[in-house]
Amino acid sequence: QVDVAAMVQLFGYVDVTDTGFIVAVLSIAFNPFFWNVVARWEHKTRALSQIFGSPRAACYCLGAVILVLNCVRSHCFTEAMKSQPKLEGWDCHWTYYSGLAISAVGTLFVISSFLALGFTGTFLGDYFGILMEEKVTSFPFSILDNPMYWGSTAIYLGWSLMHASPAGLLLTAVVAISYTIAVLYEGPFTEEIYRRKQKGVKSK
Repeated sequence: QVDVAAMVQLFGYVDVTDTGFIVAVLSIAFNPFFWNVVARWEHKTRALSQIFGSPRAACYCLGAVILVLNCVRSHCFTEAMKSQPKLEGWDCHWTYYSGLAISAVGTLFVISSFLALGFTGTFLGDYFGILMEEKVTSFPFSILDNPMYWGSTAIYLGWSLMHASPAGLLLTAVVAISYTIAVLYEGPFTEEIYRRKQKGVKSK
């Protein structure tokens, strides 16, 4: 069971009305919303492929924009933590190194996911018609679904612990929620894309 009193005490350190905190929440929520809207628009209209001359070029451009937005999100996240108080009892070597270990595991998941999927596989290439031959089942996909998202969440969790930041922990929860919502929208849509691909192959 969750210790409600401890949670209340923990988040009593967080000023959710602080401008930096609000900006961080908005940047976290905006990113998956942006790439889902743009990718679905591209899948429906092929507008980006026409603008950039090819689906691959369009996918690379969208991927670059997503990377920039992720850097902005991380910057806002860090600045929001710096502007709010630390939890004194957690400002110690044990918490710091625990956070470092969690971040390292998250980084492993993110990098290994990218290597397994490639650039277009990572950055929504299937919405551009750049489909993979088969579902990736190698590490880290052999351990959990959506390892890129949960690896990223683990990085933020570790970063928050390293800074002993209650604000960071709350923002990490926002990251997890935003990715959970993104998965609910992306999963069925991506499965439908590949279902149509298989149907097209069988009909030939």
